[in-house]
Amino acid sequence: MAEENNSINSMEQALDSFNQVQIGDVVTAEVLSIEDSQLIVGIDNSGVEGVVPLRELTSDRKADIHKLAQVGDKLELLVVRHSASDKEDGSFILSQRRIANRKAYGKMAELMSADTVVKGEVVGTVRSGLLVEVDGLRGFVPASMISDHFVRDFKSFVGQILDLKIIEVEPTKNRFVLSHKEIAAQERAQKESEIMANILPGDIIDAKVSRLTNFGAFVDLGGMDGLVHVSQISYDHVDRPADILKVGQDVKVKILDVDKDRGRVSLSIKAAQPGPWETIGEKFAAGDQIDGVVKRLTDFGAFVEVMPGIEGLVHVSQISWNHVDNPADVLKVGEKVHLKVLNVDPEQKRLGLSIKELTENPHSKAKEAKKDEQELDNYELPDEERGFALGDIVDEDSNN
Repeated sequence: MAEENNSINSMEQALDSFNQVQIGDVVTAEVLSIEDSQLIVGIDNSGVEGVVPLRELTSDRKADIHKLAQVGDKLELLVVRHSASDKEDGSFILSQRRIANRKAYGKMAELMSADTVVKGEVVGTVRSGLLVEVDGLRGFVPASMISDHFVRDFKSFVGQILDLKIIEVEPTKNRFVLSHKEIAAQERAQKESEIMANILPGDIIDAKVSRLTNFGAFVDLGGMDGLVHVSQISYDHVDRPADILKVGQDVKVKILDVDKDRGRVSLSIKAAQPGPWETIGEKFAAGDQIDGVVKRLTDFGAFVEVMPGIEGLVHVSQISWNHVDNPADVLKVGEKVHLKVLNVDPEQKRLGLSIKELTENPHSKAKEAKKDEQELDNYELPDEERGFALGDIVDEDSNN
């Protein structure tokens, strides 16, 4: 009878101990054994055993559980829930990782209140932003808070260490939201100030294409963007910048203008390359025959493009052998013409051209014909060709 009472008392004590352990409690437990993917622990002062799965020890699913704990270790654990199956050897499922997270959330809440900047490593991406790890706590940076300008490629951030502002900390919802936008804006402003102070019109520097639009290309000067207008991309005509350039492409640019008040820099890619006038002497010489397209008409002649960036002048006197009052009466913009090079002056950027020199002069034929006619009218046969001489007539009269 006494033994039966002792057994009942032991069961009641065990049940009381079990009832003393509640979901959400933070308890101290001893590691009793280690299996491949979980720890078996005994909760102190309760006589109750529990299980700590590997996923509740660390967020690293590839970690070696034998390196994370040893038999006899004392661990501070959170009681997560009752065990749900026979595979979970113990009365409760416990977690060490959630204890660490709870402490981390508390620390982050304090840092957010103090408006403290934290450092986080970008460990992955999702469709809507970046996944970051801050002091072992997983956080999220929404796409709109990654930078102060639109970001298309999230993957380029993976592995980077970013300075971040804490926006929201909500442990019960497992929400930890951060932002890099404000930091990025501050960093950009500082870099812009440094760049603007160190560049001058005429400088040629290395840059990288960052964005393309219909009207030009924005290039990164090392912390700020400058604009290359579509007209400054190439000496050739460019309809769409995307036909010539690609995002990420390295380019050399010449500084055209620096507007410090508005924070704008105007750039040119073509001006950083050798100009066509610098090598024109190797391509054209006086007497050459070339083709061109009429680009502009003026009172004194026509400007004809003979290659990208090179226009020569056909003076009104060199358009036709006939008198031309207005070049527009003879030529049209866009018309293709065959030309003779009269002179080349690279230093003055002048190219003299002629259309009429490659056509026959109708006036020279007319002059030759008229001259022939005049010579025929004035022509007199020599005396010997008439069959007698004046002397013969005089002598004949004398004899009579």
